[in-house]
Amino acid sequence: MANTYSQMYIQAVFAVKYRDSRLLKSFRSSLFAVIGNLINETECETLIVNGVEDHVHCLFILKPKIAVSEVMKNCKAKSSKWLNDSDLLTHRFEWQKGFGCFSYSKKEVKRVYNYILNQEEHHENIPFIQEYINTLEEHEIPFEQQFIFEEMI
Repeated sequence: MANTYSQMYIQAVFAVKYRDSRLLKSFRSSLFAVIGNLINETECETLIVNGVEDHVHCLFILKPKIAVSEVMKNCKAKSSKWLNDSDLLTHRFEWQKGFGCFSYSKKEVKRVYNYILNQEEHHENIPFIQEYINTLEEHEIPFEQQFIFEEMI
C-alpha cells in the first residue's frame, strides 16, 4: 500500500473461557511466544505478550491492511490449537469469546509495555475482572457488566 503511513499501537486483552486458571506457569512463556509469533504472522509487530493464569495482554503495532478482529481470530484460534495439540493440559482448552481492544499513542507505549510486563505483580492487588472494567472505563468504552464474560453453566 504505497503512500500509506500509520502508527497504531494496540493492546488486546482476552481471557481463558470461564476465566479458569488454565495458563500454568510451566508453559506460559512458551504460549506467549506462540501468540507473539501468530500476531507477527499477520504482518503486525508484537511488542510484548504477557499475562497470568486466566488472561493474556498483547501489545502490538497494527498494520492498516488488517483488522484487529482478524489478528485476534488468528491468534486465539491457532494458539488454542497449539495448546490442545501440545498435551500440556488434561482438558480441552478454549479462549473466552471476544476480546478487549485499546489504542494508545506512541508516548503511552512505554507505560503500557511496563504494565503488561508486570502482570503477576499487578494481579496480586487487583482481580482480572476489575482490571478489565477499569480499562474499559479509562477508555470510555460503554459496556454492560453482565455481558462482559461468559459465566460457567
